[in-house]
This record gives sequence, structure tokens and C-alpha cells, in this order.
Amino acid sequence: MPKEYRTIQEVAGPLMIVRDVDNVTYNELGEIELANGETRRCRVLEVDGTNAVVQLFESSTGINLDESKVRFSGRQMELGVSEDMLGRVFDGLGRPIDGGPEIIPEKRLDVNGAPMNPAARAFPAEFIQTGISAIDGLNTLVRGQKLPIFSASGLPHAQLAAQIARQAKVLGKDENFAVVFAAMGITFEESNYFVESFRESGALDRTVMFSNLANDPAVERIATPKMALTAAEYLAFEKDMHVLVILTDITNYADALREVSAARKEVPGRRGYPGYLYTDLATMYERAGRQLGKTGSITMIPILSMPEDDKTHPIPDLTGYITEGQIILSRDLYRKGLQPPVDVLPSLSRLKDKGIGEGKTRGDHKNTMNQLFAAYSRGKDAKELMTILGEAALTDIDLLYAKFADEFEKKYVSQGYNNDRGIEETLDIGWELLRLLPRSELKRISDKLLDEYYDAE
Repeated sequence: MPKEYRTIQEVAGPLMIVRDVDNVTYNELGEIELANGETRRCRVLEVDGTNAVVQLFESSTGINLDESKVRFSGRQMELGVSEDMLGRVFDGLGRPIDGGPEIIPEKRLDVNGAPMNPAARAFPAEFIQTGISAIDGLNTLVRGQKLPIFSASGLPHAQLAAQIARQAKVLGKDENFAVVFAAMGITFEESNYFVESFRESGALDRTVMFSNLANDPAVERIATPKMALTAAEYLAFEKDMHVLVILTDITNYADALREVSAARKEVPGRRGYPGYLYTDLATMYERAGRQLGKTGSITMIPILSMPEDDKTHPIPDLTGYITEGQIILSRDLYRKGLQPPVDVLPSLSRLKDKGIGEGKTRGDHKNTMNQLFAAYSRGKDAKELMTILGEAALTDIDLLYAKFADEFEKKYVSQGYNNDRGIEETLDIGWELLRLLPRSELKRISDKLLDEYYDAE
């Protein structure tokens, strides 16, 4: 029987101090029993001699210092896992909220996970098709990669996240593919949108969803991605599935971290975030990857809304250091009506070269990708010149490039949120656009490929 303590000294926001504790360890779970018999969950954040600082998972309202009791379980935070999780919706602490039965766990796993030995990592090398041209064609996602989406408030990252979750697949092989979707600090409407979107398309059957709403406690928000990644590790490394993890919105997660840090009176770092924000994000992101000798893999797409559209804000800044690239959504393109408004020039996938080419996508992928980047960049420059000097100041070839930039945004980038394009279709659209330019301008593509594709019409 766990020992009971009636020595609550102080309650401050999401934190509580319990005196005279014995054999209590960091991260240990506990429960508080109120005078009326109600219980609330908590976790040990810090042990200083015989005093423990405890983090509450629910509201502190109604906790009477004299009459409430605390019991510590001797266990860390765990998630009961089984393959029955697929097709289910859970809250941020792993409790079912879809009206279905409790999961009967095959085993219980520590939500903090075990760090992956760098020497045991296999190099990401296989193409994942998201069905979105701006990603598949130009900033390719590779299995085992961490590729964040940098968005901003008011931009349609929710639609893009749902589209990727619905459409993502690995080509040419009949493999077990699953999606783990964790939403943090979102509204009820957004949560409902995701569930209905997955249900309508049939994607819910292969999805495990964790949903933490904006009015749920901040502390639960910190646990949500850990729950999701624990489920992903189980499916990937014990059930040999290829798992795509989508986390939205990392900014809400970091704000919850800041809130708890401020309650602990820790010394703040940049913009008030705790000094360990980098370490905290890294321990989360680095749980993705592939392991030598294991069939399964975890590919991660964290989504974060940049406060004030600022790429140098600590959250996108630190995320960029840890992950392999970024997909950036642009407010200008959104105003133009592009769906999705992906800004391909500052976007980057550092591993794209590893997942494209003969046998993976198509032999012409690398050359056309480079040529499209170069032509779009020159077209944007031409359009800027046109704005400053007027159309008459541009040469004929510059006018062609300006037209190319417009057509590229309209036909290649903007495809709608329900259009699932195969990689062949994406590459063919690329060639269709390149034919707007004279063959002599396509200096990044070999004559052999130009003969095969450019002159194909």
C-alpha cells in the first residue's frame, strides 16, 4: 500500500510542494485525494532532501492543504500500448475520448522512451509520397527524416497536416504504414476537423490520434507528444510498421513548458522560454529515425506557428538546428489564394537527394528539381524588376521567366487540399512548365533527358 502524505505545504499554479517525503524519485507519478474523495494525478518534478515539488495534471482548485492526501506510485509515467490503438482517439494523457472501450495493453511503456544509440541509426533513404507537389517534387520527405512545417497564425497548416496524414504512403511495397497524430493546445473545432477528415477518407483506421485541447491543463500538453512518440516507437520497432508522426502545434507545447518553468521560478532564457528548451525539443525530435536491424521506422513532421511570422524566434530557430530542413508556408502566397501556400525557395529538405532518382522516384527528378528552383528564382527576380521599372524594361526572356513564375505557383504549388498527386504526375507537371522556356535555357538538365522528356510532345 503506497504511503500517504498529509504534508502539502503550498500550491502555486500547476505546482505543489509536499514536505517530509521518503524514497520519492524524479518523474514518479502520484495522486492527490481531496477531502470529498476526488482524485487528481500529479508527477514529481524535483526532489530536494525530504521536500518534493509536484506538477499537477489537473486544476489545483479545491485542494485543501490540511485535508488533502498525496500518494506516490513508485512508477514513472507510462502508456499502455497495443495494436488496438489504431483507429482510436485519446486525450493528451492517453485516455480514450472517442466513446470506445479502454485499451487492453499488451505492455506498458515509459513515455520518456529510451534514447536511440547514434551508432544504431540507419540512414534515411526511402521516398515517402505525400501527394503534395511542393514537397514530393522539390523538398522530398524521406523515411526516418524529421521535416518540420513552419507556419504562422491564420495560415492553413491544419489543412496541410490533415492532407499529409490522409495521403502519405510508401510506393511500390505493400507495407504496414501508420500515422500517429498528436494535436496540442488546439480548439475543439480543429480537433473535430481532424477526426472527421480522417474518418471520411478512411485514414482513421491506420491512425492513432492524441488530442489536447486549448482548455486542457498546460501540464497535459507537455505529456502529449511523449505519449504519441511512445505509441509510435511501439508500432515501429516492435510491430515493424512504418510510422509517420505529425505533431501540431509545437509552439503551444513550448508555451506550456514556459508556463511551468515560470511557476518553478526558473531563470528564463530567450523570450522567457526555459534555458533547456533546446534539450527538451531535441529529446523529442530525436526519437524519430530508423534503427539497424529493425524493419520499422519513425518519420516526423512537427508543425509550428512562428510567433509574429519570425523565423528567428527561439522555437523555429532551435527546431531548425535539430531537424533536417523545413517547409515554410508564406502569407503572401496565402493572400494570392495558393493552396497550400508553400514557399519553395526558403524551404529545404536536407535529405531529399537520398530519396529520389532511378528506382525511387524517376531518373529525371534531380535535374528537373534543380532546374525548377533556378527558373522560379529567376522568375521572381524578374517580377520584382517589373514592379520597380515596369514591364517595358524587361527583356523577352525575362518576361518568359516572369510568366513561368506565375504558372509555377498556379499549376505546381497550388493544387488544393483534396488533390492527391502521384510523383509521376508531379514530375510531368514540372516538364509541362519547363516547356514554357526555350530548350537553350535549361542548362541544368542533360541533353539525354531533354531528348526524352522536353521533346516528348
